Amino acid sequence: MPTRRYIEDKDFGRIALTTRRGARNITMRVKPEGLQVTVPPYTKVGRVMEVIGHFREDLLEKYRKVAVRPIDFSFRIEAECFRLSLEPSRLKCFTVRRTDSGEMKIYCPHHTDFSLKEVQKLVHGAILRALKKSAEETLPPLLEEWAGRYGLTYRKVRITGARSRWGSCTAAKTISLSCYLMLVPSHLMDYVILHELAHTEEMNHGPRFWALLDSMTAGHAHQLRKELRSFHTSF
Repeated sequence: MPTRRYIEDKDFGRIALTTRRGARNITMRVKPEGLQVTVPPYTKVGRVMEVIGHFREDLLEKYRKVAVRPIDFSFRIEAECFRLSLEPSRLKCFTVRRTDSGEMKIYCPHHTDFSLKEVQKLVHGAILRALKKSAEETLPPLLEEWAGRYGLTYRKVRITGARSRWGSCTAAKTISLSCYLMLVPSHLMDYVILHELAHTEEMNHGPRFWALLDSMTAGHAHQLRKELRSFHTSF
């Protein structure tokens, strides 16, 4: 089983060091949260840092392009189905509200110091609450509409904060949808919902599943899957 530890680094913030039994070489991947390194068992930290040193400048150039920038009052999300911004206020805590125009607002204490890690954590939490609130209002009715259109049934729907999966469906026909779907274009949101509804009839990804999903997406199921896989959210 892989083991992971972290090394503080002046350039990357931290390096996630994963020891994997089947690894034969040291491999490195740049992520928004830092540098991820996979190593064979018994590799010494000194050797890891030596290898990183050879490629540090190239890795840093890639990291600067993907690094997560601190959220402050200039931060905005302008997705097709979800809009959000931050605004200073006299309130003592971070408060999420929807404006008359439908935009989600996070009202922050006017003296907020966005350079603090604990503040960034609070802001991220507030954004996630806003996403979940919008998702709970938007996704269940959309799921019900598509299910009715194609005569498919499900037991219940759950809205989650999952970042690694857009949706899932259990054998008991419970459908889970990630609140991060609020950040994708509407046609991809529909695709995920139809994908999970198709699983209420076909639990695997065999030919009958794709034939069913194709019948609901005008024959574009694989094309939509490819588009979704290449989509990256702004948050």
